[in-house]
Amino acid sequence: MNKKFDLKGIIFDYGGTIDTNSRHWAEVLWEKYQYFRVPVSKEVFREAYVHGERTLARNPLVKPEHNFLDVLQIKTRIQIDYLVDKGFLDRVEADDKAYASHVADDCYQYVLETLKRTRPVVRELAAHYRLVLVSNFYGNIQTILKDFQLADYFSEVIESSVVGVRKPDPAIYRLGVEAMGFPAGQVLVVGDSFSKDMVPAKAVGCKTAWLKGEGWGNEEIDESLPDIVITDLPELLPYVL
Repeated sequence: MNKKFDLKGIIFDYGGTIDTNSRHWAEVLWEKYQYFRVPVSKEVFREAYVHGERTLARNPLVKPEHNFLDVLQIKTRIQIDYLVDKGFLDRVEADDKAYASHVADDCYQYVLETLKRTRPVVRELAAHYRLVLVSNFYGNIQTILKDFQLADYFSEVIESSVVGVRKPDPAIYRLGVEAMGFPAGQVLVVGDSFSKDMVPAKAVGCKTAWLKGEGWGNEEIDESLPDIVITDLPELLPYVL
């Protein structure tokens, strides 16, 4: 692929791509809710998940020094508090069984295991290409990259809360291309979200590799749009090396 498209650089999404290798975070969290027998339905959990994401988008609860375990603890506490406030969970039971901390801790371990598979891919690509990260995040992505030994692989990081624009707005990928310093047509965007990564990346003229996996389930998909479709990040290497 690098010969066909004359690639010079690669833009990575972070959440759902590097940390979970194609699984939407709602699905990872739901799996842990089930494992720890949190007594709510998936529909109710999704309400709590959406509430949590909107709360974090409105309120600067995540600080720049927070690592990803901190983020997960904040997220799960918001979710459990919502479920208690709405009457779906009993407060005493939720606290006694420490649902929030158990789910957060197990999700963090899940990421550590996943990174054993995805970090080597990033490392290998960084040896051949300029890499830029473009992420919808909370202002602490640099801390997370350091925590997970990923920081040295990215020459630039474009974070939504810092630049003031969020996916799926193509403008955030335009910033990524500008940071890359190469024409958009020589840049490959790798991401797990069809609507938030593939569509806006194509809109600014980038090549695209869709890490197709366990998504949110509410996207309209056109598999002819991405230049590459993979289901496991290591599958990308033969296309670009």
